[in-house]
Amino acid sequence: MKRSEKTQKTTLTAAEVSALWLQYMGDSMAVCMYKYFLKIVENEDIKSILVYSLRLAESHLIKITDFFTKANFKLPKGFTEDDVNLNASRLFSDSFLLFYSKMMTMHGISAYTLAITNAEREDVQNHFFECTVTSKELFQKIVKLAKTHPEFSSVPTIPSPHEVEFVESTGFISSLIGDKRPLNMSEISNLHFNSKKTGFVRSLSLAFSQVAEKEEVRNFMLKNVKLAGKDADSFDEILQKDNLPIPKRWDAEITDSTISPFSDKLMMFHAALLVNAALSYYGAAIGSSLRTDIILNYKSVFNHAMQAGAFCYKLLVKYGWMEKQPEAIDRKGLSGK
Repeated sequence: MKRSEKTQKTTLTAAEVSALWLQYMGDSMAVCMYKYFLKIVENEDIKSILVYSLRLAESHLIKITDFFTKANFKLPKGFTEDDVNLNASRLFSDSFLLFYSKMMTMHGISAYTLAITNAEREDVQNHFFECTVTSKELFQKIVKLAKTHPEFSSVPTIPSPHEVEFVESTGFISSLIGDKRPLNMSEISNLHFNSKKTGFVRSLSLAFSQVAEKEEVRNFMLKNVKLAGKDADSFDEILQKDNLPIPKRWDAEITDSTISPFSDKLMMFHAALLVNAALSYYGAAIGSSLRTDIILNYKSVFNHAMQAGAFCYKLLVKYGWMEKQPEAIDRKGLSGK
């Protein structure tokens, strides 16, 4: 093999490093989460989901380590056994563990799809294709099981139109006062999903607020409970005005335990991860919403997520918990200018 060909097979682009680096961070966190979940779960069907989820996360770490080692690239530290207390008492119900797995698997599938489109190396592409396929299988297992649990709510259905129709007035988009048209299918889908996801953030933040050690972390989580709750309620209010069902809330699935299964570092990273995902989902929802009141509502919740993200960043940096992502060479610094 020629040297240039060998270099091409081992060198990683910035996009590939970014996707693999972030996946390593996320999956090392997931390993901690699922190891704890497996210590507390009682339902055997849900346990099988958690076992599969843990196995996938661990296999991803092995593959990413191989990519970075062959490219002589430094692995991130991520999260280790120091970030999880497997002897902590139960903080979540079994149903919440299944719901958590569903939400995080959706995040993974979205990230893998983006990583594939940015990767140039075929083996890196294949890695993320494989991650997508196995996550698809996991997601389908979760949904199949979730449908047997009454706690899980489905997206509302809509009737089939009698004929094809076209928009005849810009008032379809811009009307803010007077009677508004009913929600269309894209708006319903996004509102229901974002209500469910933001409600998930609220419940997870509530759990973290009970067990965080540092006062600043507890205060942030409590603030997140308030903001996420307000944002989820705003989505529900729009759905209810069209007499559409709203997603279940999961606060009741959090126990009264105050013993932390996770380090404050892990919990703050998890919060930041969910904030970043929320910003992406809110942005996409704004782009597909055609009612001004909905767009304005998304702008409001987007700003709330930005505020939470800024506070996450400050705390992560303050306590030395935020790993620095690899950067380009500082040419000005090297030249002394």
